[in-house]
Parts: sequence; C-alpha cells; structure tokens
Amino acid sequence: QAPLVQSGGGLVQPGGSLRLSCAVSEITLDWWTVGWFREVPGKEREGISCRKTMDGSTFYVDSVKGRFTFSIDNANSAMYLQMNNLKPEDTGIYYCAAGNPMVYSDDDCRRANGMNYWGEGTLVTVSS
Repeated sequence: QAPLVQSGGGLVQPGGSLRLSCAVSEITLDWWTVGWFREVPGKEREGISCRKTMDGSTFYVDSVKGRFTFSIDNANSAMYLQMNNLKPEDTGIYYCAAGNPMVYSDDDCRRANGMNYWGEGTLVTVSS
C-alpha cells in the first residue's frame, strides 16, 4: 500500500464545503512535514497548507486563509483539509504529501518543495 491514500473531493457549488482525507501508513505524522498541494492545468503545483514538524506551525497560502483548515488525527494516522466557502478558483487536483527536510520555509510550501511521498491526487471542482 502507498504511504498516502486520499479520499474526498468532487463537484461542489460556490460557497459549499468539502473535506479531503489522506490516510497515512509507514509514516509517523509528528515526525514529518506534511501538507496539501494543488495543481491547476498550465500552472506549477502549489502549496495550500503545510504543517512543519520542526516547530509545529501550520502555514496557509493567503488565498485560503480563513476558509481552509488543515488537521491531523494521530490516533488514526490521517490528515484532513476542510474546505469551506469554496470558490471557482479553488478548482484543481489536490494532493497530500509528506517529507522530512531539515529546514522548511513558507516559501518551500508554496513551491511544493521537499516532499518525499505524494498521494494520488483528487479532483475538486467548484462550479455552479
């Protein structure tokens, strides 16, 4: 089994909500930097939110602040991205990922740097 297995996603109207899930195996979440990333056709993969193991802080890209929440359930080895008040520009393929870089900046997250394992991706479409 792949270390990261995703579920969730789908079609939602603007203003709606979705929750993405990522089941984790072979990785202890507390010891890894983990995050959610988005890919849109014609653009580089970008970081949406990252939890940095070095200080436990969570970064959110400005476009999702106040709308998206990244959470981790250590007991069930899973991480989630709760997405509220979705907008058409949130449309894309979302990936969960994990990595163990020594240093990890907000810019590393934005650029999707430093991840060793990736989920298979799940499509989120926000449209009326």
